[in-house]
Amino acid sequence: MSATQAPESAELPDLPELPDKVVVDDAIKVIHDHADRIFLWEYGRDRAQLVTLYNKAMASQWSSVIDLDWSTDVDPEALVDLDTPMLRLVKGAIEVPGSPIKSWGEKELTAYAIEGFKAQLSQFMHGEQGAMMTAAKIVETVPWIDAKYYASTQTMDEARHTEVFAKYLQTKLGDPYPMSPYLEEQVTTLLEDSRWDIAYLGMQIIIESLALAAFGDLLRRTEEPLLRKLLRYVLADEARHVAFGILSLAEFYEHLSEAELKDRQEFLAENTLRNRSRSTTPEVWDRLGVPFEKVAPALAEAAAALKVNPFAGFQKAFFSKLVPNVGKLGLLDANNGYLRKQWDTAGLMAYEFAEDTASDYASYDAVAQDRAAASDS
Repeated sequence: MSATQAPESAELPDLPELPDKVVVDDAIKVIHDHADRIFLWEYGRDRAQLVTLYNKAMASQWSSVIDLDWSTDVDPEALVDLDTPMLRLVKGAIEVPGSPIKSWGEKELTAYAIEGFKAQLSQFMHGEQGAMMTAAKIVETVPWIDAKYYASTQTMDEARHTEVFAKYLQTKLGDPYPMSPYLEEQVTTLLEDSRWDIAYLGMQIIIESLALAAFGDLLRRTEEPLLRKLLRYVLADEARHVAFGILSLAEFYEHLSEAELKDRQEFLAENTLRNRSRSTTPEVWDRLGVPFEKVAPALAEAAAALKVNPFAGFQKAFFSKLVPNVGKLGLLDANNGYLRKQWDTAGLMAYEFAEDTASDYASYDAVAQDRAAASDS
């Protein structure tokens, strides 16, 4: 009997049956996507840009253990800025007559800022797991070997991103927040859809463009060295992921019918315009013992009085990536400019001529930059 062969008398334990499309417990969610898995027998490398991107991804892999110094001391209070647009809005809400937070001072504001920071990193962590699962789905479903190769590197990237955000939360900040219902719905929709290009469109173009904006915004605002290096390296990976989506979908969409393109345009319009109305994180208020529905009127009154949009900077960064990226796919002007008209009404076409990520992804490569600097020293 080989070392790996079980004795004949050994009995396997009974495994529980998982019901369809339900949350089994607090730690497991089951999703069914009904997509075809594609096994290829053609191994020719005939997509030169994807080959280049794959080679770049292979050369720029980094280690969460070796490349990040987890011994770095992190003071949560030193991480937060009490003068962000969101904190100015909360300060304004304190002054609103009858506000449920009228007794708040610097201690409570600092606690709110820390919890908001934890909530933000928690959504990064959950989103990266969603990206890992979506990239794995692309490996299985995309019908091109060069795309399968690259999506495999992305799956590894997203696993590493999930790991480092989880470790930062667990070792430096404390208990994470659950996945937001909005993000969970968005990722679940991508995983359930049977069409491989929708996984690309939703993850590589929308969510990864959003990630570039969110990670870049946080990088500009933090001086904490461990988090800064973590974000620089994650950004380098994410920029390649967006470029991967652009290069793959631009080719695929050249061959779709007007009706098929209209379906993709409507998908973009629905998901991106809904992104603009991201709400103040209610779970933060709940954790601080202030029901969100009670503080929401004071926040709205303060926003109107101060003319503060706490998401304005983030939205600008997001759309300045998203709009030119979608432009590279040919989806702005298909069907007599359907998407262009939708986005123009929403004021998004001001970002049309920003640099797309397929053109500038190499500029994000902090891994290569750090290695070059180390070799020169």
